[in-house]
Amino acid sequence: MSMYQVNRSVKSKEITLPAPIMGLNRKQPLSAMEPLYAITMDNYIPLDSKVELRPGYTEYANLGTGTGGVQTLAAYHLPNNDRFFAVYNNKIWNITSKGNPENDMGITLSDSYCQTVQYKNYLYFMNGADTPKAFYIDNNNVEHIGDWGFTGTNLTASKIIAGAVSKEFLWFVEKESLTAWYTAQAGNISGTLNSFDLSQFAKWGGHLVAIANWTIDGGTGIDDYTAFITSEGEIFVYAGTNPNDAENWELKGTYKISKPIGYRAIMQYQGDIIIICQDGYFPMGKALAAANAGDSLVAYSDNIRGLVIERTAMNAQKRGWQGVIYNKKGYAIFNVPVSSQFEQHVVNIATGAWCRFVNIRALCWCIFQDSLYFGSDWQVFKFDAGNSDNGTKIEGMVQQAYNDLGTAGIKKISLLNPRTASSAPYELTVYTDVDYRERKLDYVENIGYTGGSLWNETPWSTTQDQISFWATEKAAEIQSQWIMNSAVGVKASVVFKTKTNGILIDWYETGIRYEVGSGII
Repeated sequence: MSMYQVNRSVKSKEITLPAPIMGLNRKQPLSAMEPLYAITMDNYIPLDSKVELRPGYTEYANLGTGTGGVQTLAAYHLPNNDRFFAVYNNKIWNITSKGNPENDMGITLSDSYCQTVQYKNYLYFMNGADTPKAFYIDNNNVEHIGDWGFTGTNLTASKIIAGAVSKEFLWFVEKESLTAWYTAQAGNISGTLNSFDLSQFAKWGGHLVAIANWTIDGGTGIDDYTAFITSEGEIFVYAGTNPNDAENWELKGTYKISKPIGYRAIMQYQGDIIIICQDGYFPMGKALAAANAGDSLVAYSDNIRGLVIERTAMNAQKRGWQGVIYNKKGYAIFNVPVSSQFEQHVVNIATGAWCRFVNIRALCWCIFQDSLYFGSDWQVFKFDAGNSDNGTKIEGMVQQAYNDLGTAGIKKISLLNPRTASSAPYELTVYTDVDYRERKLDYVENIGYTGGSLWNETPWSTTQDQISFWATEKAAEIQSQWIMNSAVGVKASVVFKTKTNGILIDWYETGIRYEVGSGII
């Protein structure tokens, strides 16, 4: 047998790897993914210079024993007279005042899954099974709720399932039909509805799922259009201010995109319309301007296209799909039913970076007085309220993209230095996976000041199965401490896991120290 000389000389190297602020990537293969992306980013939010543990939530209203869950939340806006409603157990509840939620409005429905629209001081509830209900406060500050006040030739009121406002006209969607209904005159909040039949134009069939006002810059100024969106992804765009006047109502174009999902498929943002489709979350303004309206590159969700397609393939018929803009924190949330659970796909509006929220059982979302709420089985929770999930620990995990750390060839990674800041002591599980071999290691719960090692104390780390369990002190400033690690390979991925209760954590970067091997190791 021939013997070969093995060169065991090593050279220590050190690099600093920024945290994956480009967010979750489910588009590129692992071998080609840029280092600032993440393979997994659960319950951590990518910001401009760091990733941050998502906020938690607290109970806002408990509606007691019932069935079906809180499937609808709605905000009513009137100066000094805002109201907040939940639809649960086939009843409408006024939950405006925290701590006194048991305010049954005396309305019985066949289905708690409603769409709502407010025009002037009227808020309409529509579910495609009952005559729509209208809530309003009159000039004497008296509340009223009951059947809406519309009629129309051949109109079956119980089939109305969604609504919108465009050009001062109220529009309504008829369930499983290509017929829309609109007020006989602009500004009406009751009276006669006229029908608007789109079946003569629809090449792909299906039914109407949404109507929206669409504002675009046409080059010479701002133009407002009325858009009609079908279940097959066909979009009809009309210009004009009066659908009753043929001289002032014109079809500007028809377009085809991927199929939208459900009657809550649209979310309006800064004049544009974001559509939840089978293969992504599309801004209509970009999609309709593209040569291929279905091109994934125009979707906000292009970087997580694989994840969206995976979810829609099995769950498109489930209730719970919805988008909401949370301006206070600068991100948009897309609620996604997954089997019997839910997850949220979250995008940083400023940077376009994505992450995923998990362990939030949200059937619906709503903004009320600039705060974000979600409905669950029998409770309504206020999101962004503390740093625990109503007292339960938040599990956060980030797995950064694999990279060669600036050096080709095999290497031994011996030390890690995760630079973080926190609002209280917490314990961190941090390690490296190498060469696409993933180890699914448990979360470690935060332990306060006991049971682990603190900054600059000895022993300052412990190892178990080639990972470090490491406890930190509260640190308003970024803390820096080298931690033992043991991994050998060509490409490495930093895995950062926390399980905390009542703690805010910011992760800025990671120092990595390794030795380069040569020859055969």
